[in-house]
Amino acid sequence: MTATSDLAETATSRRKRSRHVALMLAGAAVLTLAACEEDKVDAQAFPDLDSCLAAAQTDGLWFTADDCRNQFAAAAQEHLETAPRYESRELCEQEHGAGACGADPAAGGEQAAQGGGGGFSFMPLLVGYMMGSMLSRGGGVFSQPMVRTPTGYSTPSGNQSFASNSGAGRVPATTFNRAPSTIGKAPMTRAQVAQRGGFGAAATSRTATGGARSSGG
Repeated sequence: MTATSDLAETATSRRKRSRHVALMLAGAAVLTLAACEEDKVDAQAFPDLDSCLAAAQTDGLWFTADDCRNQFAAAAQEHLETAPRYESRELCEQEHGAGACGADPAAGGEQAAQGGGGGFSFMPLLVGYMMGSMLSRGGGVFSQPMVRTPTGYSTPSGNQSFASNSGAGRVPATTFNRAPSTIGKAPMTRAQVAQRGGFGAAATSRTATGGARSSGG
């Protein structure tokens, strides 16, 4: 094979790969956010770890299987520490949807809830996680847990809304800001939720203002 034909084959391969990437992005449930393009980073959301591992093998462009594992663990821990907490399952499901909440494992879990002991609370279940690439900015791979809302999905702070917990797109870099910790704090009451206007309505008072969280990915 001549050098010319080698170049032609390489160019064809690159065109096929570019076309595949374009189709993958166009066909995915694109994360819907409005922000300045220059402030956005590549992101991909997955409903579970296995979905991420499969993508890393077939469509992975900027993340690896190790990134999937590391970031799933990081997102699960962040969810435990930062997810909103409510005084009752009914109130939690009002904000996040029927069947979308569970007893707070950090406050005794289901046994405490059933026993009626003081200090227990309820929180939305982890329903996936999002990874973001800061590689172009000299960073690494970052993650955020995802929770249900009555109309879609959200990060724990409630300041970002998504149509799906599966898909690729570009999101603001601030999506990966860590929400304030809620672990060990008093759960929100019905009156507090009403005063804030519901989950996400008062996100500005609950969202961290620092930069994106570093990760072990």
